[in-house]
Amino acid sequence: MVQVGQMEATRSAFGPTLARLCHEGLDIVCVDADLGVSTSAVKFGKEFPERFFTVGVSETNMIGVAAGLAASGKIAFCSTFAVFAPGHCFDQLRMAVAQPRTNVKLVASHGGIVTGEDGASAQALEDLALMLSMPPFKVLFPADLLEAEQAIECAARTDGPFYIRTLRPKTTVIHDESYRFELGRWNTLRMGSDVTLIACGSLVKSALDAAELLSDDGIDARILNASSLRPMDRESLLKAAIETGAIVTVEDHFVHGGLGGIVAEALAEERPTPLRFVGMDRYGTSGTTQQLLEHFGLTPAAIADAARDVIARKTG
Repeated sequence: MVQVGQMEATRSAFGPTLARLCHEGLDIVCVDADLGVSTSAVKFGKEFPERFFTVGVSETNMIGVAAGLAASGKIAFCSTFAVFAPGHCFDQLRMAVAQPRTNVKLVASHGGIVTGEDGASAQALEDLALMLSMPPFKVLFPADLLEAEQAIECAARTDGPFYIRTLRPKTTVIHDESYRFELGRWNTLRMGSDVTLIACGSLVKSALDAAELLSDDGIDARILNASSLRPMDRESLLKAAIETGAIVTVEDHFVHGGLGGIVAEALAEERPTPLRFVGMDRYGTSGTTQQLLEHFGLTPAAIADAARDVIARKTG
């Protein structure tokens, strides 16, 4: 049983969760592009070899095979690294999955600079923006292992295209066993009245830590876990904007096109609010996860500084 505070990689949820759901009777198949050990897909393949298909180093073919299996009535999952899918096969995702709305679920690991020492070429920073550009896709970025398991199950039990981003390094489990993921809902991890920090993925924990730093200054920060980017939780966002009057988005992704982009669009349309973005504005480099988070300003201290700045811009 996973415990709060435990360190686990969200990528490790993939294969075991598919195997459990298949044992429960879901008609799941999985297509792999030669990275099943790293994504944990092979754990499903070992239990259900007749449902596991590997196509070698050919992500475009992986998407086509998955779409064909989905068109035949299967719940088709596929997985690789996020730099390869959507990176290598955007057109296949657009033409074979998004436009016909086939029941394909892409689970891509190694997202963000937290991928670490492999460097910029292996650190997907635009994948969420690419997937959000295709309206039929539900786009999820779970914060920890427990939420990743539930997000994958949600995708399996919900018809239509899904993209789920998982991570290479072990990250802190922040949810307990009572947590239940809901598509389109941003879980409120902490109430607050002065500013709202909206984060996704491993940086949800960093936002929680930033809230503790702000508390030392008498600043009361609300924390929203934006694990469901599409559908997004407009109700919680607008409520936070009205009640706190200041928003900071936090993501290990380019600030344009991802969490910051969808929040800015929603606020511009319905509730203009002082807003700061904490995220990436350039490609990464090689280093340990912690070194890179510090180098690019994705730390609790940097998040707290952004919160102080946006609070200073509030009026009224």
